[in-house]
Amino acid sequence: MKLQEIALLLGCDGVTDTTEIFGMNTLKEAGAGEISFLSDSKYEKDLSLTRASAVILPKAKGHLLPKGVIALETDEPYLTVAKLSKYFAIPIRSSDVAPIIGTGTVVYPTAHIENGAKIGENCTIMSGVYIGTDCIIGNDVILYPNVAVYRNCRIGDGVMIHAGSVIGSDGFGYAHTKTGEHVKLYQNGNVIIENDVEIGANTTVDCAVFGSTIIKQGVKIDNLVQIGHNCVIGEYTIMVSQSGLAGSTVLGRNVVMGGQSATAGHLSIAPFTTLAARSGVTKSIDKKGVYSGFPLMEHKLWLKMQAKLAKMLDKNV
Repeated sequence: MKLQEIALLLGCDGVTDTTEIFGMNTLKEAGAGEISFLSDSKYEKDLSLTRASAVILPKAKGHLLPKGVIALETDEPYLTVAKLSKYFAIPIRSSDVAPIIGTGTVVYPTAHIENGAKIGENCTIMSGVYIGTDCIIGNDVILYPNVAVYRNCRIGDGVMIHAGSVIGSDGFGYAHTKTGEHVKLYQNGNVIIENDVEIGANTTVDCAVFGSTIIKQGVKIDNLVQIGHNCVIGEYTIMVSQSGLAGSTVLGRNVVMGGQSATAGHLSIAPFTTLAARSGVTKSIDKKGVYSGFPLMEHKLWLKMQAKLAKMLDKNV
C-alpha cells in the first residue's frame, strides 16, 4: 500500500507521500518501505534512530523523528496500529514446494507436514504433530504427540518438545476502543528455538508481533508454561511449571523461575536471578539475586517478614 493510502485509511491528515509500504516492524528493526509505531514511552528513545519510512505515533511527538521519516499522528497509536495490522497479516496458505525430510527421520503416519517445511536428520515426529509451512527443524529433534509448530518457526538441533505443546501461536494482543471493543493486533513474527532446548507438555510459546520470540540454547521449560510474544529467554534458563512471561520480557542467562512465578510485560531480568515460587515481577531486575513474594523483594527480607507475621498471628490467637 502507498503511504498516502494508509494515512487516508487510518484518518491521519496531511500525508501526501506516495512511498510504497510493504510491511510493519519495530522502531529498531524497521527499514525503508516499512511502517513502525510508538505507543509506549519506554521506546521513545528509539525514535531518533529508526530507519522506517513512516511512524504512527502520538500527536506532538513527530518532531523527534529523523529527517525523511514521515509522521502519522493520532491520539490512539496502538489502536491505529491494530487496525492497520490486518492489512499486512500473513495469509494462511501452504507453499508449492514439497517438504524436505532428512535421512533417518521417522514421521508417524498421522503427523502432518506442510509444504515448504524442512526437517533435519534423525528426528522423530510422532502421531498428531503438525508442522507449518516454511518451518525449519534441525537434526535429532523429538516432537511428541500432538505438538503444533506454526508457520515459519525455527527449531535447532537436539530439541525435545513434549505432547500437546504449541509453538508459534498468536500472542494475546488487542487494542481497545473507547466503547470497549477489542481490535486484534495481527501477529506476523515467528519463534526461534535454539539447540538443546527441552519444552514440557502443554506449554505455549507465542510468536512475535514483528521479529521473533527467542528461546536460547540449553533452556529447560517445564509443563504448563506460558511464554508471551517477543520474549527472549536467555541461555540455560529454567522455567518451572505454571510460570509465565508477559509479552516482550527479556530473561538473562541462567534465570530460574519457580512454579507460578510470573512477570509483567516489557521487563528485563538480570542473568543468574532466581524467582521463588509465586513471585510477581512488576519492575525490571538489574541486580542478580534471589527474590520472592508479591510485591517482589529479596528472599531474605521476605523470610524475615514471614517470621514477623507468624509472631503477630501467634500473639493475636
